[in-house]
Order: sequence, then C-alpha cells, then structure tokens
Amino acid sequence: MDDTGELLSIGAFARQVGLAPSALRFYDDCGVLRPAQVDGATGYRRYAADQAARAVRLRRLREAGLSLVDVAVVLDGPQDAARDVLHEHLERLRRTTDEAHAVVAGFLSEVPGEATYGKGWARARVGGAELASAVRQVAPAAARGGAAQEFPVLGCVALELADGEVRLVATDRYRLAVRVLRPQEFAGGPRQVLIGADAARRLAEWAVRQVWVDVECGGETAGVRLRSGASGADWREVSEPVDTARGGPDEGPQSKDLARFPDYRMVLQGLGAERHRLIVDRVALRDAVAGRSGAVSLSVPSRGEREGGGQAEAEGRQRAVSRETCDGWLDVSRETAAADPEIVQTLEVTGGAREPVRLRAVLTGSALRIAFDPAVLVPALEAGVGPDVLMEIASADRPVVVRSADQGSFTTLVMPVRGAGSQR
Repeated sequence: MDDTGELLSIGAFARQVGLAPSALRFYDDCGVLRPAQVDGATGYRRYAADQAARAVRLRRLREAGLSLVDVAVVLDGPQDAARDVLHEHLERLRRTTDEAHAVVAGFLSEVPGEATYGKGWARARVGGAELASAVRQVAPAAARGGAAQEFPVLGCVALELADGEVRLVATDRYRLAVRVLRPQEFAGGPRQVLIGADAARRLAEWAVRQVWVDVECGGETAGVRLRSGASGADWREVSEPVDTARGGPDEGPQSKDLARFPDYRMVLQGLGAERHRLIVDRVALRDAVAGRSGAVSLSVPSRGEREGGGQAEAEGRQRAVSRETCDGWLDVSRETAAADPEIVQTLEVTGGAREPVRLRAVLTGSALRIAFDPAVLVPALEAGVGPDVLMEIASADRPVVVRSADQGSFTTLVMPVRGAGSQR
C-alpha cells in the first residue's frame, strides 16, 4: 500500500524510526505511541511524520533500559516527575558502569591478550545473566531421551559467533528455539560449536553469577571457553563439546556433526506468510494447556459459526479483516478491536481430558482451528517473556512462530499436530 500525504504506513514508519512493526503495535496497545490515523474498515495504522521524534525518544529510552512505566512518565508526565525518574535511572546506570569498569580493569591486568587465543578462535563479551537467560530459553528445545540417542546432534545447543552476534539454537524437529545476543565486544569468527544441552545448562549456572562473560569458541579442538570478565582467572571450558558419532557428551571431533545440525536459517526463511496473528495472555494460555494429554486444540470460530448467520457475509467480512499490509502484517487498532468482535474474540482451549477453557484473545485473519502437543507448546510458552504471547500462524500444518509482543531476539517455532477440528 502506498503512503498517502504525510501519513506513513506502519512498515515505512518502523523503518524510519528504527522500531519493529510489532513493537509499534505493542506501544499502541500500551498507550505510549498511538498512530495518527486508523482505518475504520481495515484497522491499518498510519503515522504522521511529526511523530517520528517521539518514536525515536521512546526507542532510545527503552534501549537505555527504562521500563514502560518510566518511559510514560518521561514522555508525558510532569517535568519534576520525569526528572526524578531520569535521575534514579542514571544512578542505577552509574553503579553498573562502575562495576563494568572494574571488570574491564581486571580483564586487562590478568587475562592474556587476544593473540594467545590461537588460530580460528572467536570471542564475544556478553552479560553473564543475559547468557544464562538465553540458555534457559533455548535448551528446552533440544531433543531428549530416545530422540537424542537416535540423533545425538539434536540433543545439543549450537553456539554460534558470527556477524557481530552470539546466537544459541536448539531443535528437536518439532520445535526450534533461537536466541540472539548482541555483545559489548566482538572479535573473529564466524565460528560454531555444539554443546550438549546438560553441559550448556551447567555453563549457564556458572555464567549467571558473573557480571560479564567472554565467550571464546573455535580453534583446532572446536571447543568453547567461558571466561569471567571480573577476574579472567575464573573460567569454564568444554574442550570438545560433543561426539555425535559416538553419542558421548564431552569428547570427539565434531566438524562433520556441525554439517548435520539443522540449518535454522533455512527453516526461518522458509516460513510462509502468516494468515493469523493470535495475541493472548501467555501464562493463562500455558495454564490452560498444561496438564492435558494428547492433542490440545485452540479454536476461534467464525462469526457465521458463532451466530449461525449468513456464511457468505461472514466470509466476506473475514476477507476484509484478513487483508495484509504492504509489510505482511495486519494492523489492528484498539478502536477497531472494540467495535469488531472478529478482532477481540474468545479463544477456546479443548481436549486432553480437561474441561474447555476460554480466554480473551486478539485474532487477525479468518476463523482459527489448530492443535498442538502440550509437551511441545507448554515449554515454548514457559520460555517466553512478558505478559503476552504472539503466535504467527501460516497454516495448521506448518511451523508456528511463538514469541512475545516486543521481544524480537528470542524466537520459538512449534510444529502443530493433527487433532480434532484442526484445519489442513
């Protein structure tokens, strides 16, 4: 869709201000950045050029670590309150900076220079708690039990240093989890190593107690070393993380095994355009699905099904609602949602020897019926962050993207299953 006048589509505005379209929708829902215009028929959001300054300030405040509550005070509150919020945050940052200064000083005085790492090594510095959180989110997607014995490579977490980023990836063929970290420092690469999921968890237990961690991987042994930024003398190492040929947890070369680890980039690039975007309370959905056996169905009926009215009219309304914007997303305004029950609807969770549970949800696209294995979906919901979960659904037999509304660095893909009422 072309921009008209001085109003910009959500995609064009997002590119201009450096925010993702999903973040703009989230900030609209939170009331901190409303679009200038919302089409009453389609729900498309449009933004005025003079909103860019506010959007950039919002992005920069969020990047500086302010909560949305504090951001709202700074942008719209009284000057005295805004000043107090900024001073308090600045003091927190000052304490963190002092700790980081001590970290760097200790590293420079006690750790050998980068030249001693050896040929082929790559190094990145990340927060210890951040690295531990990434492992916590990704490791549950690694295969366990019989699947890990049959395909040992799937029982691993892939640690990759490339393109100035640290990436952790795990998959058991039914779900795929990817977490991207942007390090404070980066050198060398690209390198990738495999670490057994249990070994990765042990490394995370150590890393969470460190302020900064230097992640070093590669070299002739294809190993990984985590060195504490606080002193440099405290470190953990897995010299040869996994031998998938023998199934051993900590031994053997793995160059041939890396070639067999699934290409997560190809999987992500192969996702079809979503037909549905479902937003629902993350914890409530987890609780509604947990404890069920067999396939669990998530469904939202069409208006025709709910009311028994004219199906042709309902389908016509659905086609109008499900039209996509130029950047592949359907925009839903709060006003449209309040006026149109095709947007704010009731999601019904059924199956698995439990009573149905109904949850208030936001759905774009046509009527939804899809089924999941609770053992696959529940861990994906537990690994998420924030109060809401966003599910991007192309069809009932293709991977579903599960993530939080404004957390783009962690992505989980979950495979649906064939269940009662699921559409193919």
